[in-house]
Amino acid sequence: MEQTPPYHVPVMLKACLDGLNIRRDGIYVDVTFGGGGHSRAILEQLDTGKLVVFDQDPDAFENAAELQDDPRFLFIQANFRFLKRYLKIHRIPLVDGILADLGVSSHQIDDASRGFSTRLDGPLDMRMNTDQDEFSAWEVVNEYSIEELQRVLGRYGEVHNAKTLATAIFASRHNAPIETGQALIAILKRFAPKFKEFKYYAQVFQAIRIEVNRELEALEDFLTQTQEVIKPGGRLVIMSYHSLEDRLVKNFIQKGDFQGEPRKDFYGNVLKPFEPVNRKPIEADDAEVASNPRSRSAKLRVAEKLPE
Repeated sequence: MEQTPPYHVPVMLKACLDGLNIRRDGIYVDVTFGGGGHSRAILEQLDTGKLVVFDQDPDAFENAAELQDDPRFLFIQANFRFLKRYLKIHRIPLVDGILADLGVSSHQIDDASRGFSTRLDGPLDMRMNTDQDEFSAWEVVNEYSIEELQRVLGRYGEVHNAKTLATAIFASRHNAPIETGQALIAILKRFAPKFKEFKYYAQVFQAIRIEVNRELEALEDFLTQTQEVIKPGGRLVIMSYHSLEDRLVKNFIQKGDFQGEPRKDFYGNVLKPFEPVNRKPIEADDAEVASNPRSRSAKLRVAEKLPE
């Protein structure tokens, strides 16, 4: 089997595999194939089992080219919010485990033309699916009202001066459209806290990216479906990189509700589909953070499907 492409170093690989508790004849789903690091490692642990992977990014399909002839492997080029639909199409009613690595892949960040990077200059794009979606970061930056920009920056980036920045972006684009990431950075520089400039840029780019790809709505759709397709005793393994995602995952696993307000039965028992395997999120150790800085903000949560 070929090695993982050099641009993709899978985060907390061992912890993810341990969390899935892989059986060699089991059926597993990696809903964020990306560079394929986690998927290739799962395949190495399967004999008669099967691995289904999802990714809406056309680049991910290219990354999976050498795996396409493996009878244990199935690639579905779609957003993971359509998990149940595609499993049904392929006549897979239940699976033994699902893995989701919610971060933007290093390959996407390092490709300037995708517009995800705060370091490289490229068009204001940020689409995960460049084949189908026409709505991009350009529309958010150049067409949203001040109120809409403030909502995006404040909610999805937790930007402390969201209204001030939204007003500045709105004013700047009246002279000429804001076409590139670095043109946007030039505006951000005037409002970034001293010594925390890069964190500020990352917060703004994160906010726009989440809006473009409707990431939190997709995550809620996906999580809701996991309770219907994972077998009792099966595992749900989710790795998130910012507090908005982690809060949704935590509430869903611990309370069965995205707002953290548990539903209870007549006897006061919480009605939830999963039981946390790890009460606190697993984080990368110092050695991994040193070798793979992308792992610094990762939080891994593992849950087991409860009996019906």
